Amino acid sequence: MKKHIGRNRHNKYTLTHFNHLHRPRRSVVEISFEGKYMTLAYYNDKFDLHIGDLVYVDGKLEDLLGRVVSVNYNFKIKLSDYKRVIALVDTTVKGQFFTAGPQFITFDREAIPRKQVLSWFKPPFEEDDDFVSGNDDSTFSLDNLISTKFTSNVFSRGCEYHDDNRVKYVSLDGSRGYAIVEGSKPYEVEFQYKNGEISHLVCSCYCSYNCKHEVAVLLNLREILKLIETHYSDEYENSGYFAAINKATLMYFAIGAKEKVSFTL
Repeated sequence: MKKHIGRNRHNKYTLTHFNHLHRPRRSVVEISFEGKYMTLAYYNDKFDLHIGDLVYVDGKLEDLLGRVVSVNYNFKIKLSDYKRVIALVDTTVKGQFFTAGPQFITFDREAIPRKQVLSWFKPPFEEDDDFVSGNDDSTFSLDNLISTKFTSNVFSRGCEYHDDNRVKYVSLDGSRGYAIVEGSKPYEVEFQYKNGEISHLVCSCYCSYNCKHEVAVLLNLREILKLIETHYSDEYENSGYFAAINKATLMYFAIGAKEKVSFTL
């Protein structure tokens, strides 16, 4: 039986470090939310914000990523009338990347770590959020995904997700695998991979059975491992790690959010 993915509240991540010795300049910022076709004003006293920054806010739009479109330092407001900026997303990416089909791949653990990429898709957890997880001890071959693990309908939908490039991020550190899949909202998939075998496969979606998000991730993983074996076996052997990210996702966050970018090929 599959349980939901877990994260202990005491391991809560932060999107950016706040130095208490430095007091950011208070501001009222306008934030645009893609897909909602709206721009709203928020109070900010935690971050030094600039036009183009990606942020999360509290209130009704707390689950949506917003982009700062203006910063105003001249204001007098009633605080109870304004929601606040609660997190500034780190879009700094540095490292060497290689092409791998519709993805860029890196063998550098510091280039696009999972916690940073997750912050591009989800707001930080609240202190009172509790999560539990569990898994069985079953294993199955990555080369034989059409198994009792997945129904034919689930497998078919997972193939569609894979073909639509809905797997935004996959990493494998030793035997520990992690991925982010874009469904009705972003979902996290975790698994163990060793000697061609998959185990401890779980997804953060609400399905009580093995789901289409897992199928999409495993198809993506199989594809990436074959590309690595063909083109980048030395790099992978030296690091024991890879992270692959959808090309459009990396370009949007690492480059699209910047006012000034230098790019060399």
